Amino acid sequence: MTGTWATFGADLHLDLAARAGAPGLRAALAEALREAARSGRLAPGTRLPSSRSLAADLGIARNTVAEAYAELVAEGRLTARQGSGTRVAARARPRRPQPGAAAAGAARAGVREPRARRGPAYSLVPGSPDLSGFPRAAWLAAARRALAVAPDAAFGYAVDARGRVELREALAGYLGRARGVYAHPDRIVLCSGFAHGLTLMGRVLRERRVREVAVEGYALDVHRDLLAGAGLRTRPLWLDGAGARTTDLAGLGPRVGAVLLTPAHQFPTGVALTPERRSAAVDWARTEGAVILEDDYDGEFRYDRQPVGALQGLDPDRVVYLGTAAKSLAPALRMGWMVLPPDLVAPVVAAKGPVDWTAGALDQLILAEFITSGAYDRHVRGMRLRYRRRRDELVAALAGRVPVSGIAAGLHAVLDLAPDTERELVRSAAAWQDLALEGLARYRHPDSPMPARDALVVGYGTPSPSAWTPTLTALASALP
Repeated sequence: MTGTWATFGADLHLDLAARAGAPGLRAALAEALREAARSGRLAPGTRLPSSRSLAADLGIARNTVAEAYAELVAEGRLTARQGSGTRVAARARPRRPQPGAAAAGAARAGVREPRARRGPAYSLVPGSPDLSGFPRAAWLAAARRALAVAPDAAFGYAVDARGRVELREALAGYLGRARGVYAHPDRIVLCSGFAHGLTLMGRVLRERRVREVAVEGYALDVHRDLLAGAGLRTRPLWLDGAGARTTDLAGLGPRVGAVLLTPAHQFPTGVALTPERRSAAVDWARTEGAVILEDDYDGEFRYDRQPVGALQGLDPDRVVYLGTAAKSLAPALRMGWMVLPPDLVAPVVAAKGPVDWTAGALDQLILAEFITSGAYDRHVRGMRLRYRRRRDELVAALAGRVPVSGIAAGLHAVLDLAPDTERELVRSAAAWQDLALEGLARYRHPDSPMPARDALVVGYGTPSPSAWTPTLTALASALP
């Protein structure tokens, strides 16, 4: 035999030594295969190695394997067909009597089994893009190009905690061009999404003896929880039609060493931070030696005019810019980035630790190719048109019934309601229209000084194209 055990087909683990009591190798092999099929380790339809390959793997004669296969074929445990090889035969799955018996007993007793839980038929919960819009063909083409030229080192362990330089260079060019961010590849650190980046910044701020972080009065509770998990107290800022009242930052006291803002499109109220309040935030950070954390979660999607540039452009040494592919591409990519002031690069890298939890190097290379080839820009423009149409259709469908507030941007809109109606409307929409909605109340900071406001936060980016029209109909039916 000129080959070795490593040169043949599919691997199959069989422990014949454990069956030494069986009379002969053939019987031991047959019993090992029988047990593997019986236990489910070899599923029905699994193709077994050829007799020649398995004999070489086990170091036994080929005839021994062939005879064992023939025995199991005769028993009906294996099938052998020309051109299809030898496979584990299909078999009826044994019924489990206990659940059936329990169900029968419950039926006899007149007790109904609870139905399996399912999601709502329609959803306008914000926070998700239209997942059907992921550019599969363009992404696959980028993957082919990226992998064809990927250096061998890209398939090894990560050596730079900041992430692949190819993606950092691509992001530096794109963010500078499209978002007005001053980004050098050396100041970009890749992370596995905004939550990961915020967690890292929470650790760094705590190490710098920051004890409190200002946040917008309405915001994601999970972000407040992440900061709290780092040992930081959050202090709410008043929100109005001009965004967060950053002029109040100076009055919060010296313990506040950072502020988390969504300046391009406040989440969830949907307003943009005015130039005057942007300047006030930067002036405060310079005076106090503080840090601004900028969440630019959907900055590319502005529909009434050109997108507002990133706040980071006003002072790259005081603003930490955090971006993500979750809204522009898909959350499943787990791809985010931080553009850091020079003095924060080393502390953030240290906070990441020796184990890199970011997206794999190959996905980073693919995204880099996707950006540099122009495919990312084309995709964003296409999705921008889709979301603009949806927002226009939403406004038109509700015209004269419910006012839609916030700028024409992003993947969600705010529907203002009469006082004391939000909670009941969310409940009745689920009960009568099978429609998942979220009210503004769930985003309100528990210590916010602002009066409660009744409204719905409608994620019009969430439904697929086929579900959009019936979902919009369900919303219209749910509203008074």
